[in-house]
Amino acid sequence: MLSNLFGRLIDNRLFFNQPCLLCGTPGTHHGLCPPCHASLPRLPAERCPHCAEPVAAGSLCGACQRHPPAFDALHVSYRFDYPLDGLIHAFKYGKRLEMAGALGRLLAEKAPLSAPAIDLIVPVPLAKERLAARGFNQSHELAQALAATMQARFDANLCWRKYNTRSQTTLDRAERHRNMKHAFGVKRCLDGLCIAIVDDVATSGATLSALAATLKKQGAKRVEAWVLARAISLKT
Repeated sequence: MLSNLFGRLIDNRLFFNQPCLLCGTPGTHHGLCPPCHASLPRLPAERCPHCAEPVAAGSLCGACQRHPPAFDALHVSYRFDYPLDGLIHAFKYGKRLEMAGALGRLLAEKAPLSAPAIDLIVPVPLAKERLAARGFNQSHELAQALAATMQARFDANLCWRKYNTRSQTTLDRAERHRNMKHAFGVKRCLDGLCIAIVDDVATSGATLSALAATLKKQGAKRVEAWVLARAISLKT
């Protein structure tokens, strides 16, 4: 059960009386009323066990067979679709930092009780230019909520982005992977540790895979990726 302290941390308010972020119903607990929470788009049960791409019979998808990502697992239950996509967009680009608690809880509530022990949780870092323009790192807010739920150590300073990469939104799959190659740095040795990296949305998995590869080069034994939503992956 979450402590009162954690409840205050991820809700960003002392009392749980926010209006629903989607329909405006007053007095909502944790930012979404039950009907709106139930309306969030979920991924199908049958999906790739490595990258969570929807596939028949839950088999390994073609992309993971050809080029396995560096992360060992991707944890996500929601699809990047209406109405969750609007919430994430408003949070990320509309400077709606007050939404961090509700969205962080959506990520944290999916933490399986049987998950391997996580030694350290880190957010996907932003480049300095993008952080200055946006004002905050949305992945940082989500990672804090997950760390509190899993009672794992949180480190926002372990990783950094070496340069301001091109936006991934206009790139195809191959371009996304090239764009993220060598984009990240890690400050210290991580021999034998299990690391969870957190981001808001995964599409091709290029960003998560690039960061996971860098962490493993520093000795991490296992790297899991946790995201709030999974977009339909690019086919090219």
